[in-house]
Amino acid sequence: MRFLLGALCAVLFTSGAFAQPVNTGHLTAELVSSTRGIAPGQTIRVALRQQIQKDWHTYWRNPGDSGEATKLTWALPAGWSASEFTWPTPHRLPVGPLVNYGYSDEVLLPLTLTAPADARPGETITLTAKAQFLVCADICIPEDADLTLALPVTASPAAPDPTWSGKISKALADAPKPAGLAGAFEKQGDVVKLALTGAALKGADMAGAYFFPFSGSAIDHAKPQAIERGPEGLTLTLTPGYGFQSGEVSQLGGVLALEGKAYEVVATPGPLPAAASGLGPPPAKLANGAAGANLGLIPAVILAFAGGLILNLMPCVFPVLAMKAASLAGHGGAHGDARRQGLAFGAGVLATFLALAGALIVVRAAGGEVGWGFQLQNPAVVAILALVMLAVALNLSGVYEVGTSLQGVGSGLAARGGVTGAFFTGVLAVVVAAPCTAPFMGPAIGWALTQAPIAALAVFLGLGIGFAAPFVAVAYVPALINRLPKPGPWMDVFRKALAFPMYGAVAWLVWVLTVQAGADAVPRILGAGILLALALWIAGAAQRQHALGHRPTGLAAAAAILGLVAVAGGAVWPQYAEAGSAAGSGAAELEEQTYSPEKLAALRAEGRPVLVNYTAAWCVSCQVNDRVALSTKAVSEALARNNAVYLKADWTKRDPQIATELAAFGRAGVPLYLVYGAKGGEPAILPSLLTEGIVVKAIDAAAAS
Repeated sequence: MRFLLGALCAVLFTSGAFAQPVNTGHLTAELVSSTRGIAPGQTIRVALRQQIQKDWHTYWRNPGDSGEATKLTWALPAGWSASEFTWPTPHRLPVGPLVNYGYSDEVLLPLTLTAPADARPGETITLTAKAQFLVCADICIPEDADLTLALPVTASPAAPDPTWSGKISKALADAPKPAGLAGAFEKQGDVVKLALTGAALKGADMAGAYFFPFSGSAIDHAKPQAIERGPEGLTLTLTPGYGFQSGEVSQLGGVLALEGKAYEVVATPGPLPAAASGLGPPPAKLANGAAGANLGLIPAVILAFAGGLILNLMPCVFPVLAMKAASLAGHGGAHGDARRQGLAFGAGVLATFLALAGALIVVRAAGGEVGWGFQLQNPAVVAILALVMLAVALNLSGVYEVGTSLQGVGSGLAARGGVTGAFFTGVLAVVVAAPCTAPFMGPAIGWALTQAPIAALAVFLGLGIGFAAPFVAVAYVPALINRLPKPGPWMDVFRKALAFPMYGAVAWLVWVLTVQAGADAVPRILGAGILLALALWIAGAAQRQHALGHRPTGLAAAAAILGLVAVAGGAVWPQYAEAGSAAGSGAAELEEQTYSPEKLAALRAEGRPVLVNYTAAWCVSCQVNDRVALSTKAVSEALARNNAVYLKADWTKRDPQIATELAAFGRAGVPLYLVYGAKGGEPAILPSLLTEGIVVKAIDAAAAS
């Protein structure tokens, strides 16, 4: 009886499954089935078919630099179920500087459909699903379709559909599959090495091998993938993406396409097998089109020296200039003391520049992504530096003394303290000045960090010499020293007045800390500051007692303990403060959006000009540029009339992706200003010191280019 019923159904439903194609504008979509019906409890293959208009394309599961994967949302009756797509191997879709992954012409996206065991033979079930596509050519258009698939329910498995069974089977046969390949990846400097080995790769032609990652953030899709052949596999040299750099990628999964075949692979971090490399040519070195990449050693040193000179004029150095002025004013006509302190200051500057440069070179050589000014990306360092500035300001205010008693006894100690003080003034000047990037510094430092350590240190030495040169030169010019007023009571007033720029520096660093660690950090760092001020006030009292011939051991111990608690608290507390939203510092006229590579890619795909501002709260020159040249009515109007977008890439807290992008343009620090044209191509790089006119002109030019 069951056989007769099945035969009767086969006769009644000779038309089989039926779907109505839907034209969405730039493609025609339909649901197609590999069989002419479905039996109760049976699993069959169906597919979303796309016939895509010529010169247009849709996207793979990872669309690449821009785009959006095709989606299918079912509305199934109770008991029915559908799987995810089996994605065919995509092809690369270069769009200007971007590379996307997707499909052109015709593509079938197969999936499985399962009927419930209680499906009733003789019925025709109409299944519905909503398909969403992003269809792109020179522009991208979101399109969707409400699709239906009518399936007869048969008593026994239905016959294959003569039109679609073979095509769906071929799509499944050609789709990437696991092939037992072993994979390992390892970050080596600025690249990631992906090694794959296995029997499927032995003797294969790997000339056109390409790795399509499942994750959109794992690699830079637009960069070439160099191939190194091995006896049992291959090694690909990949450029890591922002997700990889931020530690989000714990494994590297994707599709390896070669020789008309494709394999699903999953690589884990670990040592690279020797069998994956060694027989072929070494990986091709990627072209570096970054600004400053073609500098030689001598030009780089000259640029660094000029940048060091100009760095003295940057706003972030103003508080330390006050300390220099106080130091020079204390010498009157004493040329010998002035020269010694000038040399000590220069030695402090050079030692600190070389120490910071050495640390930066070592970290980058180990694979870290840091740039110039990296020390102020750590909230603990910012907090301690704020406390150091507070200590300096309290010293200038006369709360306590450094290196001598209040009565000035011990001339030898005072002299030695003066030289020591000058040295550490140079140290502090560099620590505070480093977050600023003066003109000429960016290309020089960017070049230095791509060279051997000796060449890099030579560039940083040139930078330090340029920074120290003005103060050292003044100390060695008698005519300038002789013009200074003779020491007298006025010096005490002058010295105390110069404390206020240091208090201003404390306020600036506290603001930087709030951007990094949130508003909760404010009471914590202020509490540490009050505790430190109390410790130094007690230290001053101890100094006065000592000058009177007493032994203030208790006061000194209390001051030391309170000081240690304050500094330790200032270093630890910011680490536990919850991160808050960055305080907006721009004027109301300028509408900004948060930068991300996806946002930039999407805007460029739309053909819109884009101004990208790589900045940081601790970069004073960045903040000056923001107020003077960016957050203005004229710039806002230029953005509006050109349909341009302003993106802000905030580097206040460490962001490996931003560090990588800075390095790509030959920079190791902020600020960096890029303007992308509406028609694609490389961005225009604006000067480190901006004017409103420069920005407006660049935005207008970008709309036409």
